[in-house]
Amino acid sequence: MKTLIRSNRLFIFSTPFFALSLLVFAPSSSAQTFRGKDGKEYSLQLNTITTAVPLLMIAPDARASAMGDAGVASTPDANSIHWNPAKLAFINDDVGFSVSYTPWLRALVTDINLAYLSGYKKVAKDQVLGATLLYFSLGDITFTDENANVIGDFNPNEFAIDVAYARKLSDKISGGLALRYIYSNLTGRIFVQGAESKPGQSVAADVSVYYEDGVVIGEKDAVLALGMNISNIGNKISYTETAERDFIPINLRLGASLKVDIDKYNTIAIIADFNKLLVPTPPVYDTINGTIKYGKDPERSVVSGMLGSFSDAPGAYRDPQQGIYVEEPGVFKEEMREINFSIGLEYWYDKQFAIRAGYFNEHPTKGNRRYFTLGAGLRYNVFGLDFAYLIPTTQRNPLENTLRFTLLFDFEGFKEQGKDAPIE
Repeated sequence: MKTLIRSNRLFIFSTPFFALSLLVFAPSSSAQTFRGKDGKEYSLQLNTITTAVPLLMIAPDARASAMGDAGVASTPDANSIHWNPAKLAFINDDVGFSVSYTPWLRALVTDINLAYLSGYKKVAKDQVLGATLLYFSLGDITFTDENANVIGDFNPNEFAIDVAYARKLSDKISGGLALRYIYSNLTGRIFVQGAESKPGQSVAADVSVYYEDGVVIGEKDAVLALGMNISNIGNKISYTETAERDFIPINLRLGASLKVDIDKYNTIAIIADFNKLLVPTPPVYDTINGTIKYGKDPERSVVSGMLGSFSDAPGAYRDPQQGIYVEEPGVFKEEMREINFSIGLEYWYDKQFAIRAGYFNEHPTKGNRRYFTLGAGLRYNVFGLDFAYLIPTTQRNPLENTLRFTLLFDFEGFKEQGKDAPIE
């Protein structure tokens, strides 16, 4: 792996690390054009927002993954902490946990994988505690210097540990809080131009709200749910003592779901999520003097970055004939392009077998992740199994053939089995 310093930052180049940059962003190579008010044709400027530790934005469980990565307002389960910690307060069972596994970016490499362990325990009628461990391995890497001399071998890895608390504020509303420790060891403390690299570390929090209420639609019983989660509110990360610090993926997630009981055995739900990163949008720099030409300075505090993320898009496009940038009046259009949306469907038969499908959309200038998802679920007494499969809308996409597996355990099932067991 080659390393170099640019603009006082550490940059790392290798196949796995290139793959890491595609964890959340997979930009398209096709040009996106539009016709301006002057009648000329302009190309949309690719302006993807990147952050440190993008693994925090990967859907870790198979159920939500099968519904287009939508989960902020879906019915609660053992994986709710990632999507909306407040949902835990509405969970029916007393205790449960799940284990998920994802072979990641199989189209590029074979030894990158994501593992997720999540569990919860009711501590009172209206209060629930939960915890998770998210672990990401980037496989084995051989480090080399600029002269291709081998420095050593290393297995880069990242993990995040969560502790969550959820409480009902009323019969219909709950609030949740999650505290997160983030550790990212990408370099194994190698020296770069005399400076020792180090693992990046951060502490973050999620603040969430969940609303659930019974409604009637066409004489059918239904449940309407709304959710909001502001996740990864935390300090920036640095991988060297001298380098500038990078934002972690602070994110706003809003969503809704509607679950309808068709009859005694059949249930169907529709789910939608909207996401926006609350970090600065990269500006357009002047190629001559390096000053910011369009947009705002991205080097600012966490609070300023969050608040300014709604109005800092450059709103600039490139004139392919003259090779210059043209500013669009206002930045609202580009800000709207930074909102990703997910939609999903979930069908249950007799609360034992589920079929799921979904779609995820990201604007071409902001990463161009667009894919369909499919999945299935099975529940039997004390355990459940979920499966998800990702289908990109473009060929040769690094996310193609992504599989996810989740195994869930319901300890209430053990109790029910004990009740039903014959007494000798």
